[in-house]
Amino acid sequence: MRIIGGHAGGVLLKAPRGFALRPTPDLVRQALFNSLGPRVAGARVLELFAGTGALSLECLSRGAASALCVEISARHAGFIRRNLAQTRLPAAALQIRAQDAFAALRQLAAERQQFDLILADPPYGEKNTGRRSTSFAQQLLDDAALPETLRAGGLLILGHTKRDTLSLPPPWQEAKRLQHGDTVIRFLSWNTGL
Repeated sequence: MRIIGGHAGGVLLKAPRGFALRPTPDLVRQALFNSLGPRVAGARVLELFAGTGALSLECLSRGAASALCVEISARHAGFIRRNLAQTRLPAAALQIRAQDAFAALRQLAAERQQFDLILADPPYGEKNTGRRSTSFAQQLLDDAALPETLRAGGLLILGHTKRDTLSLPPPWQEAKRLQHGDTVIRFLSWNTGL
């Protein structure tokens, strides 16, 4: 796994061994960032379920103003810190919270913090044919604090498995969808009709 583009392009990132983490594959990240294009430059980024921090570090490498990684595992948060040091990107540009993503969202909404890009590639849910999904991806879409943290005109980039059929509550709207193997990446906006 490596940084694909920008100032830190080519830098290898480290991930913990085992199955506790499922990093977003390089090909999927490349397709994602090709689709985002210049939206990343100057953006304020929030990454939920950050894992190795690869998505945030890729954003910073491509000129994002700042990034906040939320990762519940203190061990994985340590890998994010080590990966940041490897990239030699400005340390002040990245904040890390070793915290539950949903608790962090409530706090960020209460603090009135908003982001241009919210990236989330949570652990995959089960196949849910014939019933509503209970996955972390669906829980994010249903969370009332999430849209409060997204700036007007911002995007939620949500990863999930294709076997996890999500319900898109209004006023979430899908702008784009990418699929690679079992991975689906959805580009979502919050349209309040304003």
